Amino acid sequence: MVPTSLSERMLSRDLLDVLIRAGLIAALVIFCFQIFNPFLDLMLWALILAITLYPLHGVLKSCLGGRSGHAASLIVLVTLMILMVPVYLLATSISESVQQALTIVKGGSFHIPLPGEHVARWPLVGPKLHDFWLQAATDVTSLMEKVLPHLKGVSLNLLGKLTGVSVGFLSFIAALLIAGVIMAYGENGSRSAVQITTRISGPVKGPQIAELCTATIRAVAQGVVGIAFIQMLLVGVGFVVMGIPGAGLLALASLLLGIMQLPMLLVSLPVIGFVFATEGATVATIVFTIYNLIAGLSDNVLKPLLLGRGVDVPMPVILIGALGGMVTNGFIGLFIGPVVLAVGHQLFWQWVKSTPEDVEPRERTKT
Repeated sequence: MVPTSLSERMLSRDLLDVLIRAGLIAALVIFCFQIFNPFLDLMLWALILAITLYPLHGVLKSCLGGRSGHAASLIVLVTLMILMVPVYLLATSISESVQQALTIVKGGSFHIPLPGEHVARWPLVGPKLHDFWLQAATDVTSLMEKVLPHLKGVSLNLLGKLTGVSVGFLSFIAALLIAGVIMAYGENGSRSAVQITTRISGPVKGPQIAELCTATIRAVAQGVVGIAFIQMLLVGVGFVVMGIPGAGLLALASLLLGIMQLPMLLVSLPVIGFVFATEGATVATIVFTIYNLIAGLSDNVLKPLLLGRGVDVPMPVILIGALGGMVTNGFIGLFIGPVVLAVGHQLFWQWVKSTPEDVEPRERTKT
């Protein structure tokens, strides 16, 4: 009986030691996560940028005589210069739109025409729309008193969205700077990633998982975000050259549609209709129409070149990742969401497909 009780005591002591160690490790992990959590999105964005731009970094590094730091700094500077163009256009467009609205209001030239009698005969919304339109044309002051409380909430909501976009852009700049540091030490980072995945999944699957994650991040970042950014530049240049009001906002809307995998023609077609309605069928409007249609459909050519590089990511995964990332993490989540969800999708299906291959060799060794 004594050896049994002694062994039970030793077993309980070993179990208690294991539980204490596991508890301490869990407490340390939770504490570290709480400290790192505010920087999680920023570091994810920086890692995605570093992995996406690292092939370009390798080319520049060889051209600069193996100077990794100089190549990373050059990529960061050029990227910032490219980003300043759409940001400048957006800020200029918003400023011009506000100034035009203030000029119209102060000059007293703002006039709403009376509604036609046929508006009241429209089904469902006709009578209410007619009354609202008539009051706006005859007594805009009382109408503003009714609408102003609702406009206040909408304005605050819109201001919050614009603030989120500004914060997201600043976060992107910070992530780009961190990505430059990561690229400068890219070889060490690549070895560390392989070591981590090898420690988790073994020496055979570890390098494969690291390579799969890298390929997925590059494919989605280039084939989704990159294509959307290229299309935004093409469409935005056409809007600016044609003098479209709010060209910067329309270009930003095109970028969001492109990331969410929605047709960019949703923005281009109304703009084309506006141009024909205001300027008529001239040579300039026809050229503008052809240019915008080509720019809006250019993703059909760019996607096979940038997205189809050995990684098949379904469009619903990208759409859900973009929408879910935007809801949970704001503007920056619109970029991070598709990449993270695509990586999870690829890892899941690799695990599903690799299971039968792992079982068969074990059964053969048993027989």
